[in-house]
Amino acid sequence: MLNWTHTAWPELSELGATEVGLVPVGATEQHGPHLPTGTDTMVAEAVCEQAALLCGAPVLPAIGVGVSYGHGTELPGTLSLSPALLDALVRQYATWAACSGLRRLLFVNAHFGNVGALHTATDHLRLFRPDLRVGTIDWWSADPGVHAEVLSDGADIHANRGETSIMMAVAPELVRLDRLADADDPDRTTDLVFRYTAPALSTNGVTGRPSEASAELGERLLTTTAAAIAKRVERGRSEEPPLGMPPPPPL
Repeated sequence: MLNWTHTAWPELSELGATEVGLVPVGATEQHGPHLPTGTDTMVAEAVCEQAALLCGAPVLPAIGVGVSYGHGTELPGTLSLSPALLDALVRQYATWAACSGLRRLLFVNAHFGNVGALHTATDHLRLFRPDLRVGTIDWWSADPGVHAEVLSDGADIHANRGETSIMMAVAPELVRLDRLADADDPDRTTDLVFRYTAPALSTNGVTGRPSEASAELGERLLTTTAAAIAKRVERGRSEEPPLGMPPPPPL
């Protein structure tokens, strides 16, 4: 595995034109009473590192603060960018990586709130930087089996059974096991017409049943997700547009 921040420039200059870099995208926000505020970033990094061990892709520095407006301000610990700022950051990230010769990037996301900004940023890049290849994948969607497991206790994934399990595998020393028994809180988003911040939906910042989490499930989720992302990297190294690359826009 090549860790971008641990590597000197001569080694980075040897990255091939078709190499795919992995960019962990997380958040810093409240994660219930039992998980650290850096959960999403740690999960994104762990998934990328495990995938890189399988496929040899470089892992770039994580984006550790994301769009966390959905958590509001009542529960301490949340830091947030605006959607526009994350959009701009991702575009700059890809532009600068290309200056070092890395022209294919897969942004591996671990936070629901980042999805919109990641899509608009990669929309911009695919139109205005057709010389680059950029994609985004949410870790919980990389494999159908993982997706089903993570959604088993509610669609609004946050500090739930799956996320708590993967943290037990990634950083067990940071999981407050003494608080798990009382941490469960149901998903109240089903059939809602409008969107609300976390304090209007959860009594403690949790959505789901973390009391059912286990390190064994976490290891399985991590391993399966990493394997799916590694396969995506391998496909991405040779992928070209099915109908060829159109010319850049006349703007």
